[in-house]
Amino acid sequence: MSSSPGNFIHDIIDADLASGKHTEVVTRFPPEPNGYLHIGHAKAICLDFGTALKYSGRCHLRFDDTNPTAEDTEYVEAIENDVRWLGFDWGKNLFWASDYFDRMYECAVELIKLGKAYVCDLSVDAFKEYRGVPNLPGKEPAGRKRSVEENLDLFERMKKGEFADGTYVLRAKIDMASPNLHMRDPAIYRIKHASHHNTGDKWCIYPMYDFAHCLEDSIEGVTHSLCTLEFEVHRPLYDWILETLGLYQPHQYEFARLNLTYTIMSKRKLLELVKEKLVNGWDDPRMPTICGMRRRGYTPEAIRAFCTEIGITKTESLTDVALLEHHVRNDLNEIAPRRMAVLDPLKVVITGYPEGQTEEFELPNHPNKPEMGVRTVPFSREIYIEREDFMEEPAKKFFRLAPGTEVRLRGAYLVTCTNVVKDAGGSITELHCSYDPASKGGNAPDGRKVKGTIHWVSAQHGIQAEVRLYDRLFTSENPAAEEGDFKDYLNPDSLKVITGIIEPGLAAAKAGEKFQFERIGYFCADLDTSAGKPVFNRTAGLRESSAKQA
Repeated sequence: MSSSPGNFIHDIIDADLASGKHTEVVTRFPPEPNGYLHIGHAKAICLDFGTALKYSGRCHLRFDDTNPTAEDTEYVEAIENDVRWLGFDWGKNLFWASDYFDRMYECAVELIKLGKAYVCDLSVDAFKEYRGVPNLPGKEPAGRKRSVEENLDLFERMKKGEFADGTYVLRAKIDMASPNLHMRDPAIYRIKHASHHNTGDKWCIYPMYDFAHCLEDSIEGVTHSLCTLEFEVHRPLYDWILETLGLYQPHQYEFARLNLTYTIMSKRKLLELVKEKLVNGWDDPRMPTICGMRRRGYTPEAIRAFCTEIGITKTESLTDVALLEHHVRNDLNEIAPRRMAVLDPLKVVITGYPEGQTEEFELPNHPNKPEMGVRTVPFSREIYIEREDFMEEPAKKFFRLAPGTEVRLRGAYLVTCTNVVKDAGGSITELHCSYDPASKGGNAPDGRKVKGTIHWVSAQHGIQAEVRLYDRLFTSENPAAEEGDFKDYLNPDSLKVITGIIEPGLAAAKAGEKFQFERIGYFCADLDTSAGKPVFNRTAGLRESSAKQA
Protein backbone atom coordinates (compact mmCIF):
# COMPACT_ATOMS: atom_id res chain seq x y z
CA MET A 1 0.00 0.00 0.00
CA SER A 2 1.08 3.60 -0.61
CA SER A 3 2.56 5.68 2.15
CA SER A 4 0.39 8.17 4.03
CA PRO A 5 0.03 11.60 2.40
CA GLY A 6 0.65 13.11 5.83
CA ASN A 7 -1.26 15.42 8.13
CA PHE A 8 -0.95 19.15 7.47
CA ILE A 9 -2.95 19.97 10.62
CA HIS A 10 -0.32 18.34 12.81
CA ASP A 11 2.30 20.43 11.00
CA ILE A 12 0.32 23.55 11.97
CA ILE A 13 0.01 22.42 15.58
CA ASP A 14 3.73 21.68 15.76
CA ALA A 15 4.40 25.26 14.65
CA ASP A 16 1.82 26.70 17.08
CA LEU A 17 3.39 24.89 20.04
CA ALA A 18 6.92 25.79 18.99
CA SER A 19 6.03 29.50 18.67
CA GLY A 20 4.17 29.57 21.97
CA LYS A 21 0.88 30.51 20.29
CA HIS A 22 -0.65 27.61 22.21
CA THR A 23 0.63 25.68 25.20
CA GLU A 24 -2.04 22.97 25.03
CA VAL A 25 -4.17 21.41 22.33
CA VAL A 26 -7.95 21.24 22.68
CA THR A 27 -10.05 19.70 19.91
CA ARG A 28 -13.66 18.58 19.73
CA PHE A 29 -15.78 16.08 17.83
CA PRO A 30 -19.18 17.80 17.35
CA PRO A 31 -21.76 15.40 15.86
CA GLU A 32 -25.37 16.36 15.37
CA PRO A 33 -27.50 13.63 17.02
CA ASN A 34 -29.70 13.22 13.95
CA GLY A 35 -28.37 9.97 12.53
CA TYR A 36 -25.79 7.22 12.87
CA LEU A 37 -22.10 7.85 12.24
CA HIS A 38 -20.43 6.49 9.12
CA ILE A 39 -16.87 5.84 7.95
CA GLY A 40 -16.47 9.51 7.01
CA HIS A 41 -17.14 10.44 10.63
CA ALA A 42 -14.57 7.82 11.65
CA LYS A 43 -11.93 9.84 9.81
CA ALA A 44 -12.95 12.95 11.78
CA ILE A 45 -13.05 11.02 15.06
CA CYS A 46 -9.56 9.64 14.48
CA LEU A 47 -8.31 13.15 13.65
CA ASP A 48 -10.01 14.95 16.56
CA PHE A 49 -9.31 12.39 19.27
CA GLY A 50 -6.04 11.18 17.78
CA THR A 51 -4.68 14.73 17.66
CA ALA A 52 -5.53 15.30 21.32
CA LEU A 53 -3.82 12.04 22.24
CA LYS A 54 -0.71 12.84 20.21
CA TYR A 55 -0.24 16.19 21.93
CA SER A 56 -1.40 15.10 25.40
CA GLY A 57 -4.33 17.48 25.11
CA ARG A 58 -8.04 16.85 25.35
CA CYS A 59 -10.84 16.21 22.90
CA HIS A 60 -14.43 17.09 23.76
CA LEU A 61 -17.36 15.04 22.61
CA ARG A 62 -19.96 17.71 22.01
CA PHE A 63 -23.42 17.11 20.67
CA ASP A 64 -24.62 19.95 18.45
CA ASP A 65 -28.22 19.49 19.48
CA THR A 66 -29.71 22.70 18.07
CA ASN A 67 -32.51 21.13 16.03
CA PRO A 68 -34.91 19.22 18.31
CA THR A 69 -37.19 18.06 15.49
CA ALA A 70 -34.42 15.93 13.92
CA GLU A 71 -32.67 14.61 17.01
CA ASP A 72 -33.13 11.51 19.11
CA THR A 73 -31.52 9.96 22.17
CA GLU A 74 -31.14 6.77 20.11
CA TYR A 75 -28.59 8.60 17.98
CA VAL A 76 -26.84 10.01 21.05
CA GLU A 77 -26.31 6.53 22.50
CA ALA A 78 -25.20 5.15 19.15
CA ILE A 79 -22.64 7.93 18.67
CA GLU A 80 -21.17 7.37 22.14
CA ASN A 81 -20.94 3.62 21.47
CA ASP A 82 -19.22 4.19 18.12
CA VAL A 83 -16.62 6.59 19.51
CA ARG A 84 -15.80 4.18 22.35
CA TRP A 85 -15.64 1.22 19.98
CA LEU A 86 -13.14 3.07 17.81
CA GLY A 87 -10.92 3.23 20.88
CA PHE A 88 -11.40 6.79 22.11
CA ASP A 89 -12.66 8.26 25.37
CA TRP A 90 -13.75 11.81 26.15
CA GLY A 91 -13.48 11.34 29.93
CA LYS A 92 -15.21 14.24 31.69
CA ASN A 93 -15.39 16.27 28.50
CA LEU A 94 -18.94 15.52 27.36
CA PHE A 95 -20.82 18.67 26.34
CA TRP A 96 -24.02 19.72 24.59
CA ALA A 97 -24.85 22.79 22.55
CA SER A 98 -27.97 22.95 24.72
CA ASP A 99 -25.72 23.50 27.76
CA TYR A 100 -25.08 26.97 26.34
CA PHE A 101 -28.56 28.03 25.17
CA ASP A 102 -28.80 30.76 27.82
CA ARG A 103 -25.37 32.11 26.88
CA MET A 104 -26.22 31.96 23.16
CA TYR A 105 -29.41 33.90 23.75
CA GLU A 106 -27.40 36.56 25.59
CA CYS A 107 -24.97 36.74 22.65
CA ALA A 108 -27.85 37.20 20.22
CA VAL A 109 -29.25 40.03 22.36
CA GLU A 110 -25.79 41.60 22.46
CA LEU A 111 -25.61 41.55 18.64
CA ILE A 112 -28.98 43.29 18.47
CA LYS A 113 -27.78 45.95 20.90
CA LEU A 114 -24.66 46.45 18.77
CA GLY A 115 -26.86 46.97 15.72
CA LYS A 116 -25.46 43.77 14.24
CA ALA A 117 -28.64 41.64 14.25
CA TYR A 118 -32.27 42.19 13.36
CA VAL A 119 -35.58 40.33 13.27
CA CYS A 120 -36.69 39.46 9.73
CA ASP A 121 -40.16 38.40 8.61
CA LEU A 122 -39.19 37.06 5.18
CA SER A 123 -39.85 33.40 4.51
CA VAL A 124 -36.92 31.14 3.59
CA ASP A 125 -37.83 31.23 -0.10
CA ALA A 126 -38.42 34.97 -0.09
CA PHE A 127 -35.06 35.64 1.52
CA LYS A 128 -33.31 33.54 -1.14
CA GLU A 129 -34.58 36.02 -3.71
CA TYR A 130 -33.34 38.95 -1.62
CA ARG A 131 -29.99 37.26 -1.03
CA GLY A 132 -29.35 36.93 -4.77
CA VAL A 133 -26.30 35.36 -6.41
CA PRO A 134 -22.57 35.74 -5.66
CA ASN A 135 -21.72 38.08 -8.56
CA LEU A 136 -24.63 40.49 -7.92
CA PRO A 137 -25.51 42.31 -4.69
CA GLY A 138 -28.65 41.26 -2.84
CA LYS A 139 -31.52 43.47 -1.70
CA GLU A 140 -31.82 44.68 1.85
CA PRO A 141 -34.84 43.24 3.75
CA ALA A 142 -37.17 45.77 5.34
CA GLY A 143 -36.32 44.41 8.79
CA ARG A 144 -32.79 45.78 8.43
CA LYS A 145 -34.20 49.25 9.13
CA ARG A 146 -35.84 48.32 12.44
CA SER A 147 -34.53 50.06 15.51
CA VAL A 148 -32.58 48.26 18.18
CA GLU A 149 -35.55 48.63 20.51
CA GLU A 150 -37.97 47.11 18.00
CA ASN A 151 -35.64 44.17 17.40
CA LEU A 152 -35.11 43.54 21.11
CA ASP A 153 -38.88 43.57 21.67
CA LEU A 154 -39.61 41.19 18.77
CA PHE A 155 -36.82 38.83 19.77
CA GLU A 156 -38.07 38.71 23.36
CA ARG A 157 -41.58 37.97 22.10
CA MET A 158 -40.15 35.22 19.86
CA LYS A 159 -38.61 33.73 22.98
CA LYS A 160 -41.93 33.94 24.85
CA GLY A 161 -43.67 31.93 22.15
CA GLU A 162 -45.97 34.62 20.79
CA PHE A 163 -45.28 33.76 17.15
CA ALA A 164 -45.76 30.65 15.01
CA ASP A 165 -42.89 28.72 13.46
CA GLY A 166 -41.50 30.51 10.43
CA THR A 167 -43.02 33.90 11.31
CA TYR A 168 -39.68 35.49 12.14
CA VAL A 169 -35.99 34.71 12.20
CA LEU A 170 -33.14 36.66 13.77
CA ARG A 171 -30.49 37.55 11.20
CA ALA A 172 -26.94 38.74 11.60
CA LYS A 173 -26.57 42.17 9.96
CA ILE A 174 -23.43 41.82 7.89
CA ASP A 175 -23.26 42.59 4.14
CA MET A 176 -25.96 41.94 1.54
CA ALA A 177 -23.39 42.59 -1.20
CA SER A 178 -20.77 40.09 0.02
CA PRO A 179 -19.52 37.66 -2.67
CA ASN A 180 -19.83 34.97 0.05
CA LEU A 181 -23.55 34.19 0.31
CA HIS A 182 -23.05 32.93 3.86
CA MET A 183 -22.21 36.50 4.87
CA ARG A 184 -25.40 37.97 3.42
CA ASP A 185 -27.32 38.39 6.65
CA PRO A 186 -27.50 34.71 7.66
CA ALA A 187 -30.22 33.50 10.03
CA ILE A 188 -28.87 32.89 13.54
CA TYR A 189 -32.10 32.05 15.41
CA ARG A 190 -35.39 30.52 14.31
CA ILE A 191 -38.71 29.71 15.95
CA LYS A 192 -39.39 26.02 16.62
CA HIS A 193 -42.20 25.06 18.97
CA ALA A 194 -40.69 21.67 19.75
CA SER A 195 -39.61 19.91 22.93
CA HIS A 196 -35.90 19.36 23.27
CA HIS A 197 -34.47 16.10 24.63
CA ASN A 198 -32.27 18.04 27.07
CA THR A 199 -34.11 21.29 27.79
CA GLY A 200 -37.71 20.13 27.47
CA ASP A 201 -40.11 23.01 26.71
CA LYS A 202 -37.94 25.80 28.05
CA TRP A 203 -37.19 27.14 24.58
CA CYS A 204 -39.26 27.70 21.46
CA ILE A 205 -36.41 29.48 19.65
CA TYR A 206 -33.22 27.66 18.75
CA PRO A 207 -29.85 28.88 17.42
CA MET A 208 -28.74 27.99 13.93
CA TYR A 209 -25.75 25.67 13.61
CA ASP A 210 -23.34 28.33 12.30
CA PHE A 211 -24.14 30.67 15.18
CA ALA A 212 -23.99 27.98 17.85
CA HIS A 213 -20.89 26.19 16.64
CA CYS A 214 -18.39 29.03 16.97
CA LEU A 215 -19.78 30.02 20.38
CA GLU A 216 -19.44 26.44 21.63
CA ASP A 217 -15.81 26.32 20.46
CA SER A 218 -15.10 29.65 22.14
CA ILE A 219 -16.78 28.78 25.45
CA GLU A 220 -14.95 25.45 25.65
CA GLY A 221 -11.54 26.93 24.85
CA VAL A 222 -10.98 24.88 21.72
CA THR A 223 -7.62 25.70 20.14
CA HIS A 224 -7.97 23.96 16.78
CA SER A 225 -11.48 23.63 15.37
CA LEU A 226 -11.24 20.95 12.69
CA CYS A 227 -13.91 20.79 9.97
CA THR A 228 -14.30 19.32 6.50
CA LEU A 229 -13.82 21.51 3.43
CA GLU A 230 -17.49 22.34 2.88
CA PHE A 231 -17.24 24.55 5.98
CA GLU A 232 -14.44 26.66 4.49
CA VAL A 233 -16.94 29.21 3.14
CA HIS A 234 -18.54 29.34 6.61
CA ARG A 235 -15.28 30.36 8.31
CA PRO A 236 -15.70 34.14 7.69
CA LEU A 237 -19.04 33.94 9.56
CA TYR A 238 -17.41 31.90 12.35
CA ASP A 239 -14.78 34.62 12.74
CA TRP A 240 -17.22 37.54 12.34
CA ILE A 241 -19.50 36.36 15.16
CA LEU A 242 -16.66 35.92 17.65
CA GLU A 243 -14.86 39.12 16.62
CA THR A 244 -18.06 41.17 16.80
CA LEU A 245 -18.85 39.86 20.27
CA GLY A 246 -15.25 40.29 21.41
CA LEU A 247 -14.94 36.63 22.44
CA TYR A 248 -12.00 34.21 22.46
CA GLN A 249 -11.51 33.08 18.89
CA PRO A 250 -10.34 29.56 18.04
CA HIS A 251 -9.02 28.98 14.54
CA GLN A 252 -11.04 26.79 12.20
CA TYR A 253 -9.05 24.50 9.90
CA GLU A 254 -10.62 22.57 7.06
CA PHE A 255 -9.58 19.22 5.62
CA ALA A 256 -10.86 17.03 2.80
CA ARG A 257 -13.72 14.74 3.74
CA LEU A 258 -13.56 11.03 3.03
CA ASN A 259 -15.18 9.91 -0.21
CA LEU A 260 -15.23 6.15 -0.69
CA THR A 261 -15.99 4.20 -3.85
CA TYR A 262 -19.27 2.28 -4.12
CA THR A 263 -20.51 4.22 -1.09
CA ILE A 264 -22.90 7.02 -0.18
CA MET A 265 -21.73 9.37 2.58
CA SER A 266 -24.85 11.49 2.97
CA LYS A 267 -26.71 10.91 6.26
CA ARG A 268 -29.88 12.08 4.55
CA LYS A 269 -29.54 9.50 1.80
CA LEU A 270 -28.57 6.75 4.23
CA LEU A 271 -31.69 7.58 6.25
CA GLU A 272 -33.67 7.28 3.03
CA LEU A 273 -32.37 3.74 2.53
CA VAL A 274 -33.35 2.86 6.10
CA LYS A 275 -36.81 4.41 5.95
CA GLU A 276 -37.63 2.78 2.61
CA LYS A 277 -36.39 -0.56 3.98
CA LEU A 278 -33.90 -0.93 1.15
CA VAL A 279 -31.45 -2.06 3.81
CA ASN A 280 -32.07 -3.81 7.12
CA GLY A 281 -31.54 -0.82 9.38
CA TRP A 282 -28.64 1.48 10.21
CA ASP A 283 -26.47 -1.49 11.25
CA ASP A 284 -26.99 -3.44 8.04
CA PRO A 285 -23.49 -4.80 7.25
CA ARG A 286 -23.72 -3.31 3.75
CA MET A 287 -24.04 0.20 5.18
CA PRO A 288 -20.97 2.45 5.59
CA THR A 289 -22.11 3.22 9.14
CA ILE A 290 -19.69 2.42 11.92
CA CYS A 291 -22.27 0.13 13.55
CA GLY A 292 -22.82 -1.62 10.20
CA MET A 293 -19.09 -2.19 9.77
CA ARG A 294 -18.85 -3.44 13.36
CA ARG A 295 -21.65 -5.91 12.69
CA ARG A 296 -19.99 -7.04 9.47
CA GLY A 297 -16.82 -7.86 11.39
CA TYR A 298 -14.57 -4.87 10.72
CA THR A 299 -12.23 -4.04 13.58
CA PRO A 300 -11.52 -0.61 15.07
CA GLU A 301 -7.80 -1.25 14.58
CA ALA A 302 -8.35 -1.69 10.84
CA ILE A 303 -10.42 1.48 10.55
CA ARG A 304 -7.85 3.50 12.48
CA ALA A 305 -5.03 2.15 10.30
CA PHE A 306 -7.04 3.03 7.18
CA CYS A 307 -7.63 6.58 8.43
CA THR A 308 -3.93 6.98 9.15
CA GLU A 309 -2.95 5.82 5.68
CA ILE A 310 -5.30 8.11 3.76
CA GLY A 311 -3.90 11.04 5.73
CA ILE A 312 -5.25 14.56 6.22
CA THR A 313 -5.04 16.86 3.20
CA LYS A 314 -6.98 19.71 1.61
CA THR A 315 -7.36 17.83 -1.70
CA GLU A 316 -10.68 16.15 -2.47
CA SER A 317 -10.26 12.59 -3.73
CA LEU A 318 -12.15 9.34 -4.15
CA THR A 319 -10.58 6.57 -2.09
CA ASP A 320 -10.95 2.99 -3.27
CA VAL A 321 -12.95 0.95 -0.75
CA ALA A 322 -10.46 -1.84 -1.47
CA LEU A 323 -7.94 0.09 0.65
CA LEU A 324 -10.25 -0.14 3.65
CA GLU A 325 -10.81 -3.84 2.93
CA HIS A 326 -7.04 -4.32 2.75
CA HIS A 327 -6.64 -3.03 6.29
CA VAL A 328 -9.56 -5.14 7.52
CA ARG A 329 -8.02 -8.22 5.93
CA ASN A 330 -4.57 -7.43 7.33
CA ASP A 331 -5.88 -7.10 10.87
CA LEU A 332 -8.10 -10.18 10.73
CA ASN A 333 -5.28 -12.24 9.29
CA GLU A 334 -3.40 -11.64 12.54
CA ILE A 335 -6.20 -12.13 15.05
CA ALA A 336 -8.83 -14.41 13.51
CA PRO A 337 -8.77 -18.09 14.57
CA ARG A 338 -8.94 -20.54 11.67
CA ARG A 339 -11.95 -22.79 11.22
CA MET A 340 -13.32 -25.00 8.44
CA ALA A 341 -16.64 -24.39 6.73
CA VAL A 342 -18.11 -25.57 3.44
CA LEU A 343 -20.40 -23.11 1.71
CA ASP A 344 -21.29 -25.09 -1.41
CA PRO A 345 -21.27 -28.69 -0.13
CA LEU A 346 -20.41 -31.75 -2.22
CA LYS A 347 -20.56 -35.06 -0.35
CA VAL A 348 -17.51 -37.32 -0.36
CA VAL A 349 -17.61 -40.94 0.84
CA ILE A 350 -14.26 -42.35 2.00
CA THR A 351 -15.00 -45.89 0.81
CA GLY A 352 -12.26 -47.68 2.72
CA TYR A 353 -12.83 -45.89 5.98
CA PRO A 354 -14.62 -47.98 8.64
CA GLU A 355 -18.34 -47.26 8.87
CA GLY A 356 -19.39 -45.75 12.19
CA GLN A 357 -15.85 -44.74 13.11
CA THR A 358 -15.04 -41.22 14.28
CA GLU A 359 -11.62 -39.68 14.84
CA GLU A 360 -10.57 -36.40 16.36
CA PHE A 361 -7.87 -34.45 14.59
CA GLU A 362 -5.98 -31.63 16.24
CA LEU A 363 -5.66 -28.51 14.11
CA PRO A 364 -3.93 -25.21 14.94
CA ASN A 365 -6.09 -22.17 15.55
CA HIS A 366 -3.56 -20.07 13.65
CA PRO A 367 -0.77 -21.38 11.41
CA ASN A 368 1.75 -18.76 12.56
CA LYS A 369 0.71 -18.25 16.18
CA PRO A 370 1.16 -21.33 18.36
CA GLU A 371 0.14 -19.21 21.36
CA MET A 372 -3.42 -19.25 19.98
CA GLY A 373 -3.58 -22.98 20.68
CA VAL A 374 -5.30 -25.84 18.90
CA ARG A 375 -8.78 -27.30 18.58
CA THR A 376 -10.06 -30.79 17.77
CA VAL A 377 -12.19 -31.49 14.72
CA PRO A 378 -14.16 -34.74 14.20
CA PHE A 379 -13.63 -36.85 11.08
CA SER A 380 -15.93 -39.57 9.73
CA ARG A 381 -16.48 -41.74 6.65
CA GLU A 382 -18.66 -39.12 4.95
CA ILE A 383 -17.49 -35.55 4.63
CA TYR A 384 -18.37 -32.43 2.68
CA ILE A 385 -15.95 -30.49 0.50
CA GLU A 386 -16.46 -27.35 -1.58
CA ARG A 387 -18.00 -28.16 -4.93
CA GLU A 388 -15.45 -25.94 -6.66
CA ASP A 389 -12.65 -28.11 -5.21
CA PHE A 390 -13.58 -30.90 -7.63
CA MET A 391 -13.28 -30.84 -11.41
CA GLU A 392 -14.19 -33.86 -13.48
CA GLU A 393 -12.02 -32.70 -16.36
CA PRO A 394 -9.34 -30.68 -14.56
CA ALA A 395 -7.90 -27.60 -16.17
CA LYS A 396 -4.16 -27.12 -16.36
CA LYS A 397 -2.67 -26.32 -12.94
CA PHE A 398 -5.83 -27.46 -11.16
CA PHE A 399 -4.31 -29.14 -8.10
CA ARG A 400 -7.46 -29.97 -6.23
CA LEU A 401 -9.61 -33.10 -6.44
CA ALA A 402 -10.22 -34.81 -9.79
CA PRO A 403 -10.73 -38.42 -10.92
CA GLY A 404 -7.58 -40.38 -10.12
CA THR A 405 -5.83 -37.50 -8.37
CA GLU A 406 -4.69 -37.42 -4.76
CA VAL A 407 -5.20 -34.47 -2.45
CA ARG A 408 -4.67 -33.72 1.22
CA LEU A 409 -7.67 -33.22 3.48
CA ARG A 410 -6.48 -30.50 5.84
CA GLY A 411 -4.95 -32.18 8.91
CA ALA A 412 -6.61 -35.56 8.18
CA TYR A 413 -5.69 -37.96 5.35
CA LEU A 414 -4.60 -38.17 1.75
CA VAL A 415 -7.50 -39.23 -0.47
CA THR A 416 -7.86 -40.18 -4.14
CA CYS A 417 -11.06 -39.82 -6.16
CA THR A 418 -12.15 -43.23 -7.50
CA ASN A 419 -15.73 -42.66 -8.60
CA VAL A 420 -18.11 -39.83 -9.54
CA VAL A 421 -21.82 -40.31 -8.82
CA LYS A 422 -24.35 -38.33 -10.87
CA ASP A 423 -28.10 -37.97 -10.90
CA ALA A 424 -30.37 -38.56 -13.88
CA GLY A 425 -29.71 -35.04 -15.13
CA GLY A 426 -25.96 -35.53 -15.12
CA SER A 427 -25.26 -33.37 -12.08
CA ILE A 428 -22.60 -34.61 -9.67
CA THR A 429 -24.18 -35.63 -6.36
CA GLU A 430 -21.39 -37.53 -4.63
CA LEU A 431 -17.75 -38.54 -4.89
CA HIS A 432 -16.16 -41.77 -3.74
CA CYS A 433 -12.56 -41.63 -2.60
CA SER A 434 -10.03 -44.10 -1.28
CA TYR A 435 -7.68 -43.01 1.47
CA ASP A 436 -4.23 -43.85 2.72
CA PRO A 437 -4.54 -44.95 6.39
CA ALA A 438 -0.82 -44.35 6.85
CA SER A 439 -1.18 -40.66 5.98
CA LYS A 440 -2.90 -39.72 9.23
CA GLY A 441 -2.51 -36.00 9.85
CA GLY A 442 -2.25 -35.38 6.11
CA ASN A 443 1.38 -36.39 5.63
CA ALA A 444 2.53 -39.04 3.13
CA PRO A 445 4.54 -41.73 4.95
CA ASP A 446 6.83 -42.29 1.96
CA GLY A 447 7.49 -38.60 1.45
CA ARG A 448 5.59 -38.36 -1.84
CA LYS A 449 4.60 -34.88 -2.89
CA VAL A 450 0.90 -33.98 -2.87
CA LYS A 451 0.24 -30.52 -4.28
CA GLY A 452 -3.40 -30.02 -3.38
CA THR A 453 -4.81 -29.35 0.10
CA ILE A 454 -8.53 -28.81 0.59
CA HIS A 455 -10.73 -28.21 3.63
CA TRP A 456 -13.64 -30.38 4.71
CA VAL A 457 -16.33 -30.88 7.33
CA SER A 458 -17.60 -34.17 8.69
CA ALA A 459 -21.09 -34.88 7.33
CA GLN A 460 -22.04 -36.59 10.57
CA HIS A 461 -20.82 -33.82 12.87
CA GLY A 462 -21.08 -30.67 10.75
CA ILE A 463 -23.62 -28.01 11.72
CA GLN A 464 -25.84 -26.11 9.32
CA ALA A 465 -25.36 -22.35 9.47
CA GLU A 466 -26.93 -19.37 7.75
CA VAL A 467 -24.20 -17.54 5.90
CA ARG A 468 -24.77 -14.03 4.59
CA LEU A 469 -22.55 -13.11 1.68
CA TYR A 470 -22.26 -9.33 1.43
CA ASP A 471 -21.03 -7.38 -1.56
CA ARG A 472 -20.84 -3.70 -2.49
CA LEU A 473 -24.09 -1.85 -1.83
CA PHE A 474 -23.90 0.04 -5.13
CA THR A 475 -22.95 -0.95 -8.66
CA SER A 476 -21.57 2.51 -9.46
CA GLU A 477 -18.10 3.48 -8.27
CA ASN A 478 -19.42 6.94 -7.41
CA PRO A 479 -23.22 6.75 -6.94
CA ALA A 480 -23.40 10.30 -5.55
CA ALA A 481 -22.14 11.64 -8.89
CA GLU A 482 -24.58 9.70 -11.07
CA GLU A 483 -27.53 11.36 -12.76
CA GLY A 484 -30.99 10.63 -11.44
CA ASP A 485 -31.88 8.80 -8.26
CA PHE A 486 -28.90 7.31 -6.44
CA LYS A 487 -31.10 4.35 -5.46
CA ASP A 488 -31.18 3.29 -9.13
CA TYR A 489 -27.59 2.11 -8.61
CA LEU A 490 -28.25 -0.21 -5.69
CA ASN A 491 -26.64 -3.60 -6.25
CA PRO A 492 -29.36 -6.29 -6.42
CA ASP A 493 -26.72 -8.88 -5.48
CA SER A 494 -25.36 -7.03 -2.44
CA LEU A 495 -26.66 -9.81 -0.18
CA LYS A 496 -26.95 -13.53 -0.81
CA VAL A 497 -28.04 -15.86 1.95
CA ILE A 498 -26.93 -19.49 1.76
CA THR A 499 -26.76 -22.49 4.07
CA GLY A 500 -23.26 -23.73 4.79
CA ILE A 501 -21.84 -26.60 6.83
CA ILE A 502 -19.48 -25.57 9.61
CA GLU A 503 -17.20 -27.54 11.91
CA PRO A 504 -19.13 -28.23 15.14
CA GLY A 505 -17.05 -25.94 17.36
CA LEU A 506 -18.35 -22.92 15.42
CA ALA A 507 -21.87 -23.59 16.65
CA ALA A 508 -20.89 -22.00 19.98
CA ALA A 509 -19.61 -18.78 18.39
CA LYS A 510 -20.88 -15.63 20.07
CA ALA A 511 -22.10 -12.55 18.22
CA GLY A 512 -19.12 -10.47 17.13
CA GLU A 513 -16.56 -13.30 17.16
CA LYS A 514 -14.41 -13.34 14.05
CA PHE A 515 -12.88 -16.27 12.18
CA GLN A 516 -11.08 -17.13 9.01
CA PHE A 517 -12.99 -19.85 7.20
CA GLU A 518 -9.97 -21.58 5.73
CA ARG A 519 -9.47 -20.99 2.02
CA ILE A 520 -12.70 -18.93 1.83
CA GLY A 521 -12.47 -15.66 3.72
CA TYR A 522 -13.13 -13.84 6.98
CA PHE A 523 -16.47 -14.19 8.73
CA CYS A 524 -18.13 -12.79 11.82
CA ALA A 525 -20.90 -14.28 13.95
CA ASP A 526 -23.90 -12.02 13.45
CA LEU A 527 -26.11 -10.44 16.11
CA ASP A 528 -28.86 -12.83 14.97
CA THR A 529 -26.81 -15.88 15.91
CA SER A 530 -28.21 -17.96 18.77
CA ALA A 531 -27.91 -21.40 20.32
CA GLY A 532 -28.81 -23.91 17.63
CA LYS A 533 -28.95 -21.23 14.93
CA PRO A 534 -25.51 -19.93 13.99
CA VAL A 535 -25.47 -16.99 11.57
CA PHE A 536 -22.29 -15.67 9.97
CA ASN A 537 -21.54 -12.56 7.92
CA ARG A 538 -18.82 -12.53 5.31
CA THR A 539 -16.48 -9.73 6.35
CA ALA A 540 -13.89 -9.95 3.57
CA GLY A 541 -12.46 -12.38 1.09
CA LEU A 542 -8.94 -13.74 1.34
CA ARG A 543 -7.68 -12.16 -1.84
CA GLU A 544 -6.63 -8.57 -2.36
CA SER A 545 -8.23 -6.43 -5.04
CA SER A 546 -6.71 -3.23 -6.38
CA ALA A 547 -6.59 -0.39 -3.89
CA LYS A 548 -5.86 3.13 -4.97
CA GLN A 549 -6.65 6.75 -4.28
CA ALA A 550 -7.92 8.46 -7.41
